[in-house]
Amino acid sequence: MRNVASNDRTQKSGYAVAMVAACPFPANHGSAASIREMSDTLSEMGHNVHIVTYPTGQDDIKVRCATVHRTAPFRPESNAKVGPSSEKFLLDFQLLRLLCRVIRRERIDVIHAHNYEGALVGIMAKWITGRPLLYNAVNLMADELAGYRFIRPAWLAHAIARGLDWFTPIFPNHITAVSPELRDWFIKHGVPAGKVDMVPAGIEPEMFDHPEPEKLRQQCQINGRPVVMYTGVLNAFQRVDYLLRAFAVVLQSQPDALLLMVSPLVSESHEKEHKQLAAELGLSRSIIWIAPHALADLPSYLALADVTVVPRPECPGHPVKLLNYMLAGKPIVSFAGGAKGVRHMHDALIVPNHDCEALGRGIVTLLNDPALAAELGANARATVLAEFDWRQICCKIERIYDQLLGASPAPVRTLNEPVAPAAAER
Repeated sequence: MRNVASNDRTQKSGYAVAMVAACPFPANHGSAASIREMSDTLSEMGHNVHIVTYPTGQDDIKVRCATVHRTAPFRPESNAKVGPSSEKFLLDFQLLRLLCRVIRRERIDVIHAHNYEGALVGIMAKWITGRPLLYNAVNLMADELAGYRFIRPAWLAHAIARGLDWFTPIFPNHITAVSPELRDWFIKHGVPAGKVDMVPAGIEPEMFDHPEPEKLRQQCQINGRPVVMYTGVLNAFQRVDYLLRAFAVVLQSQPDALLLMVSPLVSESHEKEHKQLAAELGLSRSIIWIAPHALADLPSYLALADVTVVPRPECPGHPVKLLNYMLAGKPIVSFAGGAKGVRHMHDALIVPNHDCEALGRGIVTLLNDPALAAELGANARATVLAEFDWRQICCKIERIYDQLLGASPAPVRTLNEPVAPAAAER
């Protein structure tokens, strides 16, 4: 017999973990990407990870090691909708039922829930099954909910968001926050400091090892023009409007500059609004809109960039795009609010929040100074490899599992108990 909750790592097997992914999975953006990479890394470390998720996801992205359980048979979906929707209410009820079945059948030790919907489902599963809950917080609803435009009027969305921000952190046994600012927010609003750890999102270092930019260079007809790049979704909270206004400043001194807007998802309504603003600013001929793109192509797109941009000023979480820019070794210009884990003029050029003029001038500075741009890019890559490797981050998560399970009766598992096949879909 082997005690899986023993604090002696050499005397126990890994934990059985239920990852709650209340989103299309796998997917080429944000939290879905982080959940997949975290789960695979924990699986490689010897834990028995079960991802409990919706029936939809992208079929060109593979889960290497973790076991995937879906509320219904898998349906490929290349353009998942980001944010709340009426369809998700039924899906989340189904997700709760499935999660409880997985917890009992797989003898789950800990529930690890991601984002607000995952946390709410995880809270109910904790009440039903008695398993400890770890909540991975990546954002605040007050910063994002109104921007999805699902709840109208906006004041109602803000009121609901504040309620969720107050309610959700009460019930998990432990919380990981992806940025110091987010951890500080929880503590300031009454969550005990010992209940919250700062654990950032991570990267898989090998992902950017073999970019192939030349095919895309010809496809986009760049023809030697300096390239400014944004990668990510186009929702209002990302403040693409700030980027467009900053790019108008760039064109005043670099009239041949090109802005590549590279999004993993098609969002016709948001893209239409942004194109209208671009037309009003006289930028239309200097912007290429690319959506959707395959995850495998992201390194190749980023290899085209001379400067990358994070235009979001209010960002209590950790922008995954920032980690991708850093891993690609690209110079970054960012508002202070989005500049997580980087230092001004060491591995990024950071400007005051909401100052579009300064954002534009920062881009121009790096376009005009290739040596400085190369230095910042090289330092950014060194920083992300040293501090944001999933293998290091998952060791922190493993220690939190130890703490959660060390205080409860240890479940017992025999050595010859069957293990679910890797990356199986159920």
